[in-house]
Amino acid sequence: MEPNTTPRFAFGPRNYRLMFIGLAVLAAGFITMTLDSEEYGEGFMGITLGPILLAIGFVIEFWAIMARPGASAPVAQDTATTSTVPSQPTPAAPATPVATPQAPTYKR
Repeated sequence: MEPNTTPRFAFGPRNYRLMFIGLAVLAAGFITMTLDSEEYGEGFMGITLGPILLAIGFVIEFWAIMARPGASAPVAQDTATTSTVPSQPTPAAPATPVATPQAPTYKR
């Protein structure tokens, strides 16, 4: 790697913020399920509110992974990724057809 190039990161600052928010919502969902005062967690918090928070947390995590990093994300540029292939001239057709050698025929 050349010293002038900067590495390209998969996630930008926005992605990391979304990931931490998603983790916080997931933790809140698990904690909400354990705080239910009903026996075996069969109340509103354990059966309804906690799983809804978990689903929202997983959607936020998916969004954080799939979202494109913003303009503030560093992008590496080097000659291998920025150079273009020069246009090639079209090859000319051969002037005379090339004769293919005939295979010898054998008789029994």
